[in-house]
Amino acid sequence: MPNIVVVGAGVSGLTCALLLAKQGHAVAVVAKHMPGDYDIEYTSPWAGANVLPMASEKDSHWERRTWPVLQRLAAEVPEAGLHFQTARVLRRAADLNLISRLGDDLFEPNPWYRTLMPNYRELPASQLPVGIHSGCEFTSVCINTPVYLAWLVGQCAALGVTFRRATLKHIAEAAGMHHLGGQADVVVNATGLLACRLGGVMDSKVYPIRGQIVLVRNEAAGVMPTVSGCDDGEDELVYIMQRALGGGTILGGTYTKGSWEPNPDPDIAIRIMKRATETLPELTGGKGIEGLDVVRHGVGLRPGREGGVRIEKEEIDGVSVVHNYGHAGWGYQGSWGCAERVVELVEEVLREKEKAKL
Repeated sequence: MPNIVVVGAGVSGLTCALLLAKQGHAVAVVAKHMPGDYDIEYTSPWAGANVLPMASEKDSHWERRTWPVLQRLAAEVPEAGLHFQTARVLRRAADLNLISRLGDDLFEPNPWYRTLMPNYRELPASQLPVGIHSGCEFTSVCINTPVYLAWLVGQCAALGVTFRRATLKHIAEAAGMHHLGGQADVVVNATGLLACRLGGVMDSKVYPIRGQIVLVRNEAAGVMPTVSGCDDGEDELVYIMQRALGGGTILGGTYTKGSWEPNPDPDIAIRIMKRATETLPELTGGKGIEGLDVVRHGVGLRPGREGGVRIEKEEIDGVSVVHNYGHAGWGYQGSWGCAERVVELVEEVLREKEKAKL
């Protein structure tokens, strides 16, 4: 039985560990942060998270491979913490001549995902708010991330995956940290933002994308609106999503590239709440920002990467490593597709090792 060490316990690392364990491998997860932690270095708990297809059509395979799994979990596995919601994507008239600031196809007219997401429809003019040129709706899901991460841990544990807290200085250290001893056959690097600091990796293309949110108790009535832009700044966004299983409603947000600032900005928080109540007045019954019942303010750092996600194999100081990091804001909605590719690469490495023995 091959021994695999997965470094990182965010949604990418845990999904990789689960699929590798399902292949019959002995898997150990080694991470500085684990589900239940809240730390600025640990992105996954801060995510909304929902499915709004973000890739360009040519790069859409990760999301195409992930959506059927998340759809099935929402329909059949309520304990995983997902539920169906109606995504409402609004395209402002002011943004029509601009390329999406997120570098994706979410707000494109006639988008590729119209054939992927269930119940897709363009909104008639009579249903468009003032200042909105066009929009669409489709069935999506929203994830209660703390519940979902814990569910992934449980699924992994049921298959014998072990978990160990550790702070690594070099990726090669992980090869000696398998619970069965000896040298691991493959190390999976799912360290997210920390890939820019980890010895042996030190990826200078990785950078933070700061996201500030407000978590409220108000309910969003089954609708998850997002708008193509706002007048408050190029790195400020509008999105609202209600988490499953009483997880509250996320109001967002920001998309500030290169910022490591861990503390919420009170002025930004006010703007986020004001935009949310204007976009979805029913959130507070028309009472505006004063009608919001705030649970907490939060900041997460999305793991951006110049050139996009890195999913590839590499030999580092004699250790076989498969990388899976740099997902920016689409880690959850691409998690299963990326993990499937990781499994394929791990199997390639194992075959190469077996062939070398002959």
